[in-house]
Amino acid sequence: MIKLKHAVITLLIMIGPLAYSQSLTVSGTVTDETGSPLPGASIVVSGTTNGTQTDFDGNYTISDVSSNATLVFSYIGYLNQQIPVNGRTSINVSLSEDLETLDEVVVVGYGTQSRAEVTGAITTVGAEEISALPVATADQALQGRAAGVTVLNTGSPGTAPVVRIRGLGTMNNNDPLYVIDGVIAGGLGDLNPNDIESINVLKDASTTAIYGSLGSNGVVMVTTKKGRRTGKTVVNVDSYTGIQYTNQRYDILNTQQYLQFAQQAFGFTPTSPLSSSGLNTDFQDALFRTGVMNKVDLGISGGSENSDFRFSAGYQDQEGAIIETSFERFSFRANSNFTVGKFKFGETMTVAFNKQNPERNLGARSLLEHAIKIPPYLPIYNPDNLGGFQGPSSGLDGQDAENPIRVQTLGEHINKSSAIIGSIFGEFEILDGLNFKSQVGLEYRNSNTDIFRPSYNDDSEGATHASDFAAITKNSSIRKSIILTNSLNYTKTFNDVHNLEVLLVAEKQERTDDILNSNSQNPITDDINQVSNEQSFLQSTSFEYNRIGYLARLNYNFDQKYIFAASIRRDASSRFGSNNRWGTFPSLALGWNIAKEDFLSDSSINTLKLRGSWGVTGNDRIGDYQYSATLLANFFYPIGGGLGTGTTPGGLANPNLKWEETTMVNVGLDFGLFDGQFTGAVEYYNNTSDDLLMSRPLPGSLGIHSGAVTENVGSVETNGFEISLGYNDFEGDFTWSANLNLGTTTNEVKSLGVNESLSGGTFEAQQISRIEVGEPLFFFFGLETDGLYQTQEEVTAHLGADSDKLPGDIRFVDQNGDGAINADDRVKIGNPYPDLTYGLNLNANYKKFDVNMFISGVAGVDVYNTNIYDLEGMPRLFNAGTNVLNRWTGPGTSNSVPRADGSPQNFNSISDRFVEDGSYTRLKNITFGYTFQSPSLDKYLTKCRVYVSGQNLITISDYSGLDPEIGNPLTNNGGGSQYELGIDRGNYPQPKSILLGVQLSF
Repeated sequence: MIKLKHAVITLLIMIGPLAYSQSLTVSGTVTDETGSPLPGASIVVSGTTNGTQTDFDGNYTISDVSSNATLVFSYIGYLNQQIPVNGRTSINVSLSEDLETLDEVVVVGYGTQSRAEVTGAITTVGAEEISALPVATADQALQGRAAGVTVLNTGSPGTAPVVRIRGLGTMNNNDPLYVIDGVIAGGLGDLNPNDIESINVLKDASTTAIYGSLGSNGVVMVTTKKGRRTGKTVVNVDSYTGIQYTNQRYDILNTQQYLQFAQQAFGFTPTSPLSSSGLNTDFQDALFRTGVMNKVDLGISGGSENSDFRFSAGYQDQEGAIIETSFERFSFRANSNFTVGKFKFGETMTVAFNKQNPERNLGARSLLEHAIKIPPYLPIYNPDNLGGFQGPSSGLDGQDAENPIRVQTLGEHINKSSAIIGSIFGEFEILDGLNFKSQVGLEYRNSNTDIFRPSYNDDSEGATHASDFAAITKNSSIRKSIILTNSLNYTKTFNDVHNLEVLLVAEKQERTDDILNSNSQNPITDDINQVSNEQSFLQSTSFEYNRIGYLARLNYNFDQKYIFAASIRRDASSRFGSNNRWGTFPSLALGWNIAKEDFLSDSSINTLKLRGSWGVTGNDRIGDYQYSATLLANFFYPIGGGLGTGTTPGGLANPNLKWEETTMVNVGLDFGLFDGQFTGAVEYYNNTSDDLLMSRPLPGSLGIHSGAVTENVGSVETNGFEISLGYNDFEGDFTWSANLNLGTTTNEVKSLGVNESLSGGTFEAQQISRIEVGEPLFFFFGLETDGLYQTQEEVTAHLGADSDKLPGDIRFVDQNGDGAINADDRVKIGNPYPDLTYGLNLNANYKKFDVNMFISGVAGVDVYNTNIYDLEGMPRLFNAGTNVLNRWTGPGTSNSVPRADGSPQNFNSISDRFVEDGSYTRLKNITFGYTFQSPSLDKYLTKCRVYVSGQNLITISDYSGLDPEIGNPLTNNGGGSQYELGIDRGNYPQPKSILLGVQLSF
């Protein structure tokens, strides 16, 4: 009996687990984060070979599953999930994208490459980083995201930023090349940032030399979002609304202080009736405002087994922080791809309509300069004056600053553009691994500027600022660029270890620009804003640009361990003379994936790649027809006491004009530890630009109107380091990541040919920046200060008894010791290009909450602050900063702010008095988000996220101006944007912004 009892107990113990672990049939659906099905996803019972895959709709069924088993769900590009069955027969799974795996494929010129096979310097910026900031153009969002990329933004809505990749390599155009889905474009201003999937920044020769004549300044490769072939249509809505503002102001004199300053400093008492009005107008507050921002984006995407599509529409409306400045854009985009057997074809297209109301300026002064200088006792408006505004009278008020509110609001200034950027392509698989692709790309842009300024008179006493006619300006331009690209690509793997890719490309670009400028006056009425024959001007201009190129590229790797890449490109450009129209641009790169070696197979190092590259790139971004002799029409000759219209030689021919060439050397090391938890990259680069195109002065006896000829004579060397570090923790309820990038750059001019130096920007007819051998491009050049003269004895001891300087004047350093302060004493007083740029991106998620914080900044940069001239210069009577109340009035009273109405050299000499440290650290963005999830909500929405975000909320800087980040100026001083580097002329400051947004998917 005892034995029987033991046998029964043993049987029950054995039957129990068998009953519990009975076989089940489990079914369900596998989707991505947006709810789209994932066909071909793998489902395997953990520890067995029992598995299946999802069908086209993401559905699966798997049999013979133990009730206590664990199912493993996996899909390429997504994080695996292990889910215990726990007796269930229905399990639905949503897989999250594997960010590290997604980085495995990067877009390069004319194709894609595995990240493991990349030998060049490429930085990728993803869609979430691009759309995190409420910017009008995606290149604004690159700031701080990529090591070695410097972005200078401006606060003016719709104004493109200044983008520089690895510093300055030429004194000419330093803009990078922009390529959108394979189409070369003039910029990113017409592309909705929400339509972008990723941006790859190509920085070295092995990645940019394939663009030959266009790659010397780096390449910005943009890939737009496309549909997925899942059989399900997905609708995405992304919208936000918010405000932007700036609370930075210059501390200037109020009315009481101003009147006292006028009398004591200049011995002048304003006599206009308004000087005793008792008003204390704050023109700065009147100039700035709180602007409203709104944006709505709608995207519809999907696809079937042989096709995919994505259509989107976007609307953005942004009011600037300065009155009457704004930007509005309507954008539409369509991407589709089709597969019919061995033939693939598709199209990409963006249509955009832009409208900008920019900052205006008159009299070569910015709005901010007017707001600083105008007397505070004046009202803004005066209905008795023509136009309705009030300004100063030169005779009665002793000055001539303009009313900035009238400048910005009277009449209108509107920039409009419509653009089409797109392509059509077809690709055919000739043989296994051999594909032929043909693509036609188009960039079409129609731009119009309408300026209407009605008649006005701000000063009924003396007409200091007045116009007795309406002024009308209408300018238009049309650009048409067509690019035809044919390529033959062969990809083959031999014996599972020898991977080969050969690419042949033939490309031709044709571009035309037609420009029409016109203006006139209307002395009769302010109600008609059309051009007429009254005091009219009419001019039209056409430019043609043609380029043809041939490319051969070879990529080879052995088992992804040892990598070799080479390319050679030949380009011809219509911008060069017949003797040197063609240029040759080779590149060579090597890489070693050390982590794939056997001796590291069991280590925690999963990525360790050493790579190096060398190559030559070109630059032809100069004006058209500079190789040719030109004629200047409408030239007036004095004949018989009158003027006769004729034609004169405009420019001298130079058939030897040729390419600027940049030789690039790059060495990099990529590393990753603990399955990509720690990642990083270190780069060193050295770029030498030769044959830079420069103007050589010509003797006046030649009779050439331009007075110069363009020649290849300059040379510049640029070098620096780049470091990228990342940490990723994607496990558990709380996940977070941190990514830091640092970039250094220095440049030195090696040759200027026969030129001793070249001038850059100017201010008050004085040279601010300079180009000189042995110095960086556009360094600040002026006098060095050493406090103020306190006594006449100091003046005499320093400059001699015959000096016209007096106590209270600035003591400038006599560099050559000749007892005189003049142009020979000018030295380098600053460098407008930063020594270091950096960005820190922090992300954290806890269950349904998410936080992003992005910090960017620069260090070791100087700014030439012309606003100090307006605030403390005291050249004559204007309003000024409160620092003038502490000006020198006697020995020991001040050693920084000179006496009023002092030596002209105090204010009209370029000196380090106006140079400040422009280093800053800025909280560029902070975002808090929450994703709603509930059974009732999930029936209708696959995603519902709300967020609040702030931009530019905190800036740490010692700079005394409104914004240490000096972007593109809108004043008409100084010339091109490269000459304006680091010069603050009262530039539009970047505003702070706060917005509330929602993201929906269904």
